[in-house]
Amino acid sequence: MFVAPWYLYRLLLRATRYEVASHNCPSLLDAFLIMSPSRVHDINGTDKETIHGISYGVTDSISIDGQASDIKSTLSTQAGYTGSDLVDEEEEGSGLTKILFGRRAKFLRDPDAVATRRSVFDDPHLAAYYWPKKDYENIHRFDPSARWTYREERALLRKVDWKIMFMAALGFSALNLDRFNINQANSAGLLPNLGLTTDDFNLGNTFFRLFFLFAELPSQLISKRVGPDRWIPTQLCLWSIVTVCQFWLSGRTSFLICRALLGLLQGGYVPDLVLYMSYFYTKTELPIRLALFWMSMNLCAIVSSFIAFGVLHLDGVDGKAGWRWLFLIEGLISFAIGFASFFNMPPSPTQTKTWFRPKGWFTDREETIIVNKVLRDDPTKGDMHNREGLSLKRLWTAVCDYDLWPVYLIGLMFGIPNSPPSTYLTLLLRDAGFTTFQTNLLTIPSQALGIITMFAITLVSESVNERAIVAMMEDLWTLPFLVALVCITIKSESLDIFCSGQGTKSFIASYTHPIQVGWCSRNSGAVASRTVNASLYNMFVQASNIVSAQIYVASDAPRYEQGNRTLIIICCVNLLVLYPGTKLYYMWRNRQRSRIWDAMTTEEKAHYLRTTNDVGNRRLDFRFAH
Repeated sequence: MFVAPWYLYRLLLRATRYEVASHNCPSLLDAFLIMSPSRVHDINGTDKETIHGISYGVTDSISIDGQASDIKSTLSTQAGYTGSDLVDEEEEGSGLTKILFGRRAKFLRDPDAVATRRSVFDDPHLAAYYWPKKDYENIHRFDPSARWTYREERALLRKVDWKIMFMAALGFSALNLDRFNINQANSAGLLPNLGLTTDDFNLGNTFFRLFFLFAELPSQLISKRVGPDRWIPTQLCLWSIVTVCQFWLSGRTSFLICRALLGLLQGGYVPDLVLYMSYFYTKTELPIRLALFWMSMNLCAIVSSFIAFGVLHLDGVDGKAGWRWLFLIEGLISFAIGFASFFNMPPSPTQTKTWFRPKGWFTDREETIIVNKVLRDDPTKGDMHNREGLSLKRLWTAVCDYDLWPVYLIGLMFGIPNSPPSTYLTLLLRDAGFTTFQTNLLTIPSQALGIITMFAITLVSESVNERAIVAMMEDLWTLPFLVALVCITIKSESLDIFCSGQGTKSFIASYTHPIQVGWCSRNSGAVASRTVNASLYNMFVQASNIVSAQIYVASDAPRYEQGNRTLIIICCVNLLVLYPGTKLYYMWRNRQRSRIWDAMTTEEKAHYLRTTNDVGNRRLDFRFAH
């Protein structure tokens, strides 16, 4: 699974003229770290013992009460505060344009070089206005003078991946296991057994999508108040119980109730995970992990197909249909994952110690590295406690954040061109003459290919520091296959239909949704805003599913020629208007703010930060990613 992305990565290195200095990468994630758009500071002449022996616990001597003079005075006395050993991160100008036009960059990766990136905390005049709040749960590990090496950072990142991301990915797999097993149950005779019609089935799916949609924001508000480490496992266990209860479905009413409850309990789960993961990862690391989540969705689809194949053979056992056993067994699997999540999702990097894990997961040194790396990347993550709820004012401010509306619109539109072909692929294959077993087997290549391409496209996005142009590649890939579906004649060979459908669906499985989820999170600019904005973005994505379900209509069957023409038009709008327009808008907003901010003196900037009521991405010092 990881071999192909590795070779794609190596080809990308050559194509973009990057050179990696004689340090082998033990894993693909290390390869990604090498491609981060940063200029590495060479400290070959630096005393490495000094690097590892820097004094910590600086926050004990710093007054975190908003008194800028106290903080400034303390900072000025810290060892190494001049910041000469820091890495200068070149966010602006290090993206796709720079790479395409051949500006050569060498990334030296001395494993014992300082990996700490320069941030606002290194400015003695402005640092006080970015300081974490007193009740921030990790405040005791915050230390602006902390330094760490690439060797430490890579080892710790792998550790966080295994401890944090692995459990989150399992939960995400459980979500998809219980969300899509209805299709497998349908193929095993669920509708005739319950006396339901296709209209009843479609109504149940509509109920699920609507309740899923409307649960997004309330779920995020609950998560922020009680903590995602508590709410995520609770959600998992609750919807698993509903899945198990589908074993006893008796008719239309019970079917619709279960579909509505599943949508209600599963809605908001993905934004909850994004919020939780943001406590442990930087804005550059997060999209790659989100891509791994959606890769697990593809793996889950493949594994669930084999599970269904085996479980459905229980048809008739104890007088029960095979699809009933499918709901029971997969629901119990999800419940086991949910129960385990209660014990394996700590609230924060510094709160891993508990009665059943007295030593915790991370050492004091590792906690310091995680906390300071995350805060240096995004100081706004220290603005709220991880169990602090949102006020109505902050909620309304986030909802009215018009700078995120372009990303919401992308969430609504980007998936429409390829959703109907994906949904109807199995039906098209059956109409083309393939058997039921052949049809199920022929859907596996798209899932397997999607695992590779999804990770690769996300890796490309972060390595070239580009979101809009890379994200539009999904629609760019889809367009020729949609044209092929329109041009294929009714007498075409089955292989032509299969190739066109697979070509479209293979990239659907690898869609750029992880890039855009990370994009929305990055442009939110604050924990409070991120909580709401992630939900609103996902609500638009769910609305996209509802819209796309109306494209293919029965009167247009079996070729859905009119529907495919509509999809082509939408695809062209996305490519020519939506993505380029969003990028130009954010470039304009950044130039507009830079013109004001760069013209200010240091004293004027300090006065602005001290007196402004702007928060998150409303502040003049915030720059939008595009």
